[in-house]
Amino acid sequence: MEPLEERETQVAAWLKKIFGDHPIPQYEVNPRTTEILHHLSERNRVRDRDVYLVVEDLKQKASEYESEAKYLQDLLMESVNFSPANLSSTGSRYLNALVDSSVALETKDTSLASFIPAVNDLTSNLFRTKSKSEEIKIELEKLEKNLTATLVLEKCLQEDVKKAELHQSIERAKVDNRRQNMDFLKAKSEEFRFGIKAAEEQLSARGMDASLSHQSLVALSEKLARLKQQTIPLKKKLESYLDLMPNPSLARVKIEEAKRELDSIEAELTRRVDMMEL
Repeated sequence: MEPLEERETQVAAWLKKIFGDHPIPQYEVNPRTTEILHHLSERNRVRDRDVYLVVEDLKQKASEYESEAKYLQDLLMESVNFSPANLSSTGSRYLNALVDSSVALETKDTSLASFIPAVNDLTSNLFRTKSKSEEIKIELEKLEKNLTATLVLEKCLQEDVKKAELHQSIERAKVDNRRQNMDFLKAKSEEFRFGIKAAEEQLSARGMDASLSHQSLVALSEKLARLKQQTIPLKKKLESYLDLMPNPSLARVKIEEAKRELDSIEAELTRRVDMMEL
């Protein structure tokens, strides 16, 4: 099998020969279209070769007929002293038409027995040629439809590629923007971290209690939250005592104990909150 590149070259040369000075219609170059066009070019080449052989054969037969006609003319002149030049204009036209028909039909003579089979063969060849022409026409129509569908598909793919490129450019711009924001936030974070560290160093140099530093305050805030969570069950416990039927003296003792424990926790919470506000 011939390489694909060689077939493409042959197809391009054949199309240039077919269309001549006219522009070659646009078509998608792929293995399928190249195979179809190469097949058509091969059939066209075979047909041109057959036509050339037929033409050459007709030329040879015409030469033979001319030689035979000259021989018969000389024979007529010698036997009956008859020459086509002696015919009337109508007779000459009829004679020429008869000779032309015989040459065209490739008959061995001008008898009716030779003309009838020749006309029948010519009619059969005409029908075969028409049938072949219809087949080629149908094949070309199919090829044209395939090319049209391929062009439409190519256009759709180009539009999809443009949309994908546009979407990609938008996403790339978003990513770049996010990267810039991230870099900005990182820079600000570093700036704040150094600022906090410098402020803590200045406060420490001025004798500030280490318990009031940012980290200490964060730790105190977390501890405060835990203490608040711890008071919840104590309050529920106190409520359970309030719901009991007295022994009044024992209830007052328990209530007092719970109140003192609650007051102690609230005092500790207040002290911690006041320290955080400072």
